[in-house]
Amino acid sequence: MFLEEYDVIVVGAGHAGCEAAAAAANLGSKTLLVTMSLQNIAQMSCNPAMGGIAKGQIVREIDALGGYSGIVSDKTAIQFKMLNKSKGPAMWSPRVQSDRMRFSEEWRLMLEGTPNLDFYQEMVKGLIIENGKIRGIRTALGIEIKSKSVVLTNGTFLNGLIHIGEKQFGGGRAGESAAYGITEDLVNAGFQSGRMKTGTPPRVDGRSLDYSKMNEEKGDAKPDKFSYSDITSPLIHQRSCHMTYTSLDVHNILREGFDRSPMFNGRIQSLGPRYCPSIEDKINRFADKERHQLFVEPEGWNTCEVYVNGFSTSLPEDIQFKALSSVAGFEKVKFFRPGYAIEYDYFPPTQLKHTLETKLVEGLYFAGQINGTTGYEEAASQGLMAGINAALKVQEKAPLILKRDEAYIGVLIDDLITKGTEEPYRMFTSRAEFRTLLRQDNADLRLTPLGYEIGLASLDRFEVVKSKDIDYQRVIKIMRETSFSPEEVNPWLEEIGTDPIRQKLRMINILTRPQVGLFDMISNVESVRNLIGAVSNDPEVIEQAEINVKYEGYIEREFDLAQKMNRLEDVRIFDDLNYDEVKSLSAEGRQKMAKIRPKTLGQASRISGVSPADISILMVHLGR
Repeated sequence: MFLEEYDVIVVGAGHAGCEAAAAAANLGSKTLLVTMSLQNIAQMSCNPAMGGIAKGQIVREIDALGGYSGIVSDKTAIQFKMLNKSKGPAMWSPRVQSDRMRFSEEWRLMLEGTPNLDFYQEMVKGLIIENGKIRGIRTALGIEIKSKSVVLTNGTFLNGLIHIGEKQFGGGRAGESAAYGITEDLVNAGFQSGRMKTGTPPRVDGRSLDYSKMNEEKGDAKPDKFSYSDITSPLIHQRSCHMTYTSLDVHNILREGFDRSPMFNGRIQSLGPRYCPSIEDKINRFADKERHQLFVEPEGWNTCEVYVNGFSTSLPEDIQFKALSSVAGFEKVKFFRPGYAIEYDYFPPTQLKHTLETKLVEGLYFAGQINGTTGYEEAASQGLMAGINAALKVQEKAPLILKRDEAYIGVLIDDLITKGTEEPYRMFTSRAEFRTLLRQDNADLRLTPLGYEIGLASLDRFEVVKSKDIDYQRVIKIMRETSFSPEEVNPWLEEIGTDPIRQKLRMINILTRPQVGLFDMISNVESVRNLIGAVSNDPEVIEQAEINVKYEGYIEREFDLAQKMNRLEDVRIFDDLNYDEVKSLSAEGRQKMAKIRPKTLGQASRISGVSPADISILMVHLGR
């Protein structure tokens, strides 16, 4: 069946696997995507949504590099929201509600339209490893498929165990079987493994809900989109979500089932996601709260299936039903399926290099939940980077490694391989120390040149970014050089409730006022409209210019800090450095660095337990 050797084999077709397969194939590598079900490609296993705080930035970064997630999200969105708009632009995060079925379909169609990509449906049972190198995979039917590299994106399927109350059964997702064999091969090869837990809420029949008792949550009046390409458009029509609350009555009903909950009776030993706790965890940890928000999210344009965001649970199904029936608007609720928890194998990511290649086996890459992360966006970005680097390695080209000041993706990967994780890791804006530089609005300027350089982003995309950069610089130049007389702008300034000017003032000085926005200025001051319009009418260009002017001081400060930090990144540490020979290192610092094997002083400085004194000592040892 498989007579030829592939360049890249991707195991698993979730968000990580799809991005990995697309990236490797688009870089010219002969690629095979193997999955247990070709009908479940890019499944949204949990909530039907993409983006969110920091996650939206990641989706835009994936798109800027030439990945597919942004395009698929735009094409299948039913609602768009820019979150945190009341805060500074470093916090703005795009998010869409998605049509679950359309999302999966669009991903499959895009992958089928990708050259160099083959598909095969079967369980992967084992790995072929020879002399510390990956040579291919072995399927459940005993078929051996040879490959120069393998990307594992197994999600929650590795020895997956589903919990509903006191019931347990093997599975990687509701209605799908678990995968067996890979964990054992990896452990035999010397890898350390662990167990993690995640959960999902019940799915219910929207026809049985009373929306009049809930708050309507509409999308943005002027929706944006994820992708920088011109093949997608902002939504014209949107579907509303709704919000309701739990109550003390609901909490008391839930407590009735605690003795049968795998969370509390010891059946589940592994740690779940801190930032997406189950409803039973929330009422246990926050016993003082009388209610919790529930977001009622439609699963698509036409389906009546509804996702109850905030009600993730593994309690017995009868308790789930009784409690949810006591929520306002859910009195007559009908279940499609109950919520459940799932335990699965993961491999601590400190066993990886920055390329996501494993340290133990050459040519083997891990991406997604196998690395201890949670979230579609986190998985997709890792898949993209693993697919890129697997293809580049086969082609004997330099790897693509994103720094912490270049992308949220860089922060994510560096955190994983340097610090590891003992609970499902998700991205937040607070994890990025250079978040003013890493905004959602400038991902294309930051990353599309890199995507084009490696051959993933198209020439057209690159030319658009170059043109955008030129226009944006010209708009900023106009703002710096143009002055206005009091007669020109005072009527408008007084109208918006800010002090009039007494003498000629540069446009940039007027714009730094918090009440003044560039879009409003263009709409209300004719000379501004004419000046800016002669350069660009692109809202992205105008918004970006305004952000850079208003936050110039913060941006410059962060840029200077990033430059200083990068000096540490430039100091390489020998791969064979014997830390026992470095005198005066603290015992913890020596132990942690010997385990992680940091590549640079910068990476060493971010290892938990390594002190500034350890870095100084190491710097002296390296002759710096």
